Amino acid sequence: MTWEHSDRLKVTLPSDCEIVMTRTFDAPAALVFEAWTTPEHVRQSWGLRAEDMVVCEIDLRVGGTWRFVTRDGDGNEIAFRGEYREIVAPTRLVNTEIFEMFPDNGSLITSLFEERDGRTTLTSTCVYESKEVRDMVASSMEHGVDVSMDRLEELLATLVQR
Repeated sequence: MTWEHSDRLKVTLPSDCEIVMTRTFDAPAALVFEAWTTPEHVRQSWGLRAEDMVVCEIDLRVGGTWRFVTRDGDGNEIAFRGEYREIVAPTRLVNTEIFEMFPDNGSLITSLFEERDGRTTLTSTCVYESKEVRDMVASSMEHGVDVSMDRLEELLATLVQR
């Protein structure tokens, strides 16, 4: 299964337990990696536009943890957390991700930042424990990831100019 959003985000399901998301940005890998891993930038790019990020904690080291909490207009909070397993800046990041509402359904995410001619392709491969968990996540994540990637692209455009 594959779906695309505005010819920018490509999402595939290559196996029963995987989701692969790919998007190319007009920025060097070091800048995309920085925007992906620095709290001040993540606050500007992660989540839906109508949500406020109320917690953005990043301890970027192997064994370090991260936690993001957003709040919608009705006061509902949505929290994600994880642990960094591998960091090879600016080309590779491996971390766990747990949606705190469903703490038993975590994933392992490998993000690759591949630069070519000043453009960076970000490929994130999410591996889940089962097809059922993967399908549950896939059915609800596409819009949020698409919006976050658009917001990241907008942020990168301002960072490239600095």
